[in-house]
Formats: sequence, C-alpha cells, structure tokens
Amino acid sequence: MSLMLVAAVEVDCAGPTWPALYQSYVRAFLDNQIRVIDRDTGDRTTSEAQAYAMFFALVANDRSRFDGLLRWTELNLAAGDLTAQLPAWLWGRDSSDRWGVLDTNAAADADVWMAYVLLEAGRAWNDQRYTAIGRSLAKRIAAEEVADIGGIGPVLMPAPKGFRQDDAIRLNASYLPLQVFVGLGHLLPDGPWERIAQRISILVSASAPHGFATDWVDFAPGRSFSASDAGSYDAIRVYLWAGMLDPAAPGRDAILRSLSGMADWLRKNAAPPEKVRRDGSVEVPNGPVGFSAALLPYLSAIGEKKLADAQSGRLRSALDSRTGLYGRPSKYYDQNLALFALGWTERRFWFDSSGTLRTWWKN
Repeated sequence: MSLMLVAAVEVDCAGPTWPALYQSYVRAFLDNQIRVIDRDTGDRTTSEAQAYAMFFALVANDRSRFDGLLRWTELNLAAGDLTAQLPAWLWGRDSSDRWGVLDTNAAADADVWMAYVLLEAGRAWNDQRYTAIGRSLAKRIAAEEVADIGGIGPVLMPAPKGFRQDDAIRLNASYLPLQVFVGLGHLLPDGPWERIAQRISILVSASAPHGFATDWVDFAPGRSFSASDAGSYDAIRVYLWAGMLDPAAPGRDAILRSLSGMADWLRKNAAPPEKVRRDGSVEVPNGPVGFSAALLPYLSAIGEKKLADAQSGRLRSALDSRTGLYGRPSKYYDQNLALFALGWTERRFWFDSSGTLRTWWKN
C-alpha cells in the first residue's frame, strides 16, 4: 500500500492533555523574563528554545506569552531588532559570571522556525507586526544562511559560519522540516523556500543510508552525499517532522520509506535507540523518553498502531505526577519533543498539504 494512502492511526493517550503539559512546561522552564531555561546546561537559553516556545504559545493561543518570548529574543539575542540581524544561538553565564550572548553565530533551524511561526502568528492573530518581522527575518535567512550549491541548488546551511569549506558543505536533515519550507514557499513565493523544499526528501534519504537518520550529511561535488557516523539527539527530530507531514505533502512517501530502520528496530525492542551508527547498527540502546514521544507521529504515519501504542505506554509510564512532565528528572529536550508529538496526535495543531499551520482554536 502506498504510504500516501495510509491514514493516521489513533494513538493511546499518553498522560495529561496537551494544554496541561504546556502549562507544566511553562512553569518548569520559563522565567519571569519569558526566556526558556535549559536547566541541564547551566541555565542557558538558545534561539531554538525561544522559537519552539513561540510555536507552542501560538498553538495554545497564549498571545501574551508569545509576545514575551518575542520581546526577550529581540532584546537579548538580536540587539533589539530581529529585522536587522539574525538572533545569536546561545545566551548564558560566561566565565566572568556575567549573563549575555555566548556565541553570536546563528542557528538556522531556529531562525526558520521563528520566521515561520511569526508569519503564522500574523495570520492567526491578524497582526501585521508579526508578519513584517517574519518577512524580514526570512529575507535575512535567505541572504545569510542559504547557499546555492552546484549539483544541489539552494540549501539551508546550519549556520552562517562554520559549515562550508570551499565547495564542501555539512548539512543537517533535522533542520529541514518539509512542511515548514513548503509553508514558507506559499507565504513567500519570491524566496528560495520552494526550491529548498524540493530537495529535502533527497537530503533526508541521504542522511539515512541504512534506515536510521544520522545527525549530519556532507556533500562535495563529485562525491555526492555522505552521512555522518552517528545519529542521535539531532536525528530524532527527522522522524518527528516526517510523521507530522500531511499525506499529500510532496516527498512524504520517500522520506518515510528512508526511515524504515526505526520501525524495524521497534518491532523487536521496547525503546528506540539513543545512538545509531551510519551502517544501521545500534551503538547505544534505550533512548530517553522524549525519543518515544517523537516517534508517535512517525509510527502513526506508517500505520503501525501497535508500535505507537507501545511507545505511548512507555511515555505514559514516565509521567511524573508531581511536575506534570515526563521523566524523573524531567529533561527540557524531552518535553519539547513531547509537546510537538502530543500536540499533533491530539489534533491541537497540524500542517496541511500547503504547509499552513492549523490549530484547534483557529480551525
């Protein structure tokens, strides 16, 4: 049966409803400044964390918190103006015990999510300021983080600096959620987004030569693509983004087929692996509970209800009733993966075939 014809299967409830999980996340990881704190890494904040939290706030129709996240990001990561510069990816405490930007380089995946969310927020809340910032940010991404590579065309570099040497480049498949680029292509048809989207299935497949996504994929003219040695905390998002694709999204079938190794593993093992090798073998089994959450949309998309229920059960068993979060202790990254996955499985949000964000409160 074509994957295009497989409907999403219902996944057993894995604990609190999405709004309750969102509120627990806010209490645990956001401070009064409305910045997202990763308490496992010295209380630092990343542009990715801010972008994801903005997405969750939009899904929750939590406009005041969305505004706070945007304000903190502009003031602290973009010198007060997201239309004038890309946000720095890392903020925290330096060796002199001062708080501020620790690395001025940008993170392209965070930037793309932020631009997309701002544009969708402008549409959902009918606010032209969000739309204007999103457009400006997208143009800056196109100018500073998109490279036109011979033999490939335009691609999203992981950052403005550090991932290109002459004609050789390093890319990250988890930075390329197809629905977001399709959506940007519809919203901003003059940009490179549609052309980038057309190549995402190729890049994802190249990152998973033996059925497991790896964290990086290298390209050099004359040598085609080469997957990195391992896949782990970056790569788990590849399955998440793939699973949330609309059945009519271009390239969905090819992406899901290329990731078959994960389903094969779960047919014989209770938990997804934490780290895999390029050759399709497993280096570290028993990944964190957030990995189980991330796989729920993927397993749903390929019609594997029994496997989805097993991972849902693992997630449910990890719920800490005291915190309303998953894991003991509850890790920041696990909650992000769970918020994306459970928001989609509960139909709190979804992406249509044009990459448009649909939410429970707006649609």
